[in-house]
Amino acid sequence: MLPNFLFNLDSIRKCIDHNQEILKMIVDDCTNMFENKEYGINGYRKATPASTFDMDKLKSTIKQFVRDWSEDGKLERDACYQPIISEILKYYPMDRCDASNIKILVPGAGLGRLAWEIAKHGYSCQGNEWSFFMLFSSNFVLNRCSEINAFKLYPWIHQFSNNRKSIDQIRPTYFPDVNPQSLPENSNFSMTAGDFQEIYTESGSWDCIATCFFIDTAHNVLDYIETIWKILKPGGLWLNLGPLLYHFENLANELSIELSYEDIKNVVLQYGFQIEVERESVTSTYTVNSLSMMKYYYDCIFFVARKPE
Repeated sequence: MLPNFLFNLDSIRKCIDHNQEILKMIVDDCTNMFENKEYGINGYRKATPASTFDMDKLKSTIKQFVRDWSEDGKLERDACYQPIISEILKYYPMDRCDASNIKILVPGAGLGRLAWEIAKHGYSCQGNEWSFFMLFSSNFVLNRCSEINAFKLYPWIHQFSNNRKSIDQIRPTYFPDVNPQSLPENSNFSMTAGDFQEIYTESGSWDCIATCFFIDTAHNVLDYIETIWKILKPGGLWLNLGPLLYHFENLANELSIELSYEDIKNVVLQYGFQIEVERESVTSTYTVNSLSMMKYYYDCIFFVARKPE
């Protein structure tokens, strides 16, 4: 009664093998990526079994390629990134300021597309990321990819539920949808690796901080607010868009404080921020499978807060 079932499983196996080849390219390209890191004999550490946590991170990272660097992710980027970019262009218009002198920080940059888009407009932009999965992948896209849609991945092969058609599970996504090397000449764009709170400690060093689906990655979101207040210049802007899906809420042996947006807003105001833009209902998805019968939509908060002069 299921004449194509075994054929479909074989197709999934071939897609898995293809993904593995791409992942191997990404990992091999990251040898000696960090100057202060010991890599073991011949640049490789001893292989260890992958944990369930690691596998979940890997699956999430593969879907990040769709969100950040494929044509399939354009609608999602328009919903998440464009409001931030539009406000930056409004507050720092190209015809009234030297964009290259405006320093913008993007914590939790993921695979770097938002930071790249900001740099493409001429601003001095730095992305920051903690996850090695994201760092290895963004390094590959930003530094090794120069041809549009040169690579493909099968991001949905792990999703066996809610498929309308068997072929939906093995459809590919192509990346990158733009040439990451096409930034304007003399662009000031960089990515840093490490914990946001540990790296950024210099007071008054950034004109603008853009956080997208980021503040709920904190053990204590108040620590993030304190760091942002400290490193922003007087008159600087904090732009935030995202939900409050606290990452450590249900993890054993992890401290976590989960605050409502009302509480966060009160703390932001107590620090002295002036909220200049606030929208409490910006609908967005996150690494959505557009053909799945089940989709999650986030009713995000978007605000622009200014640190007074």
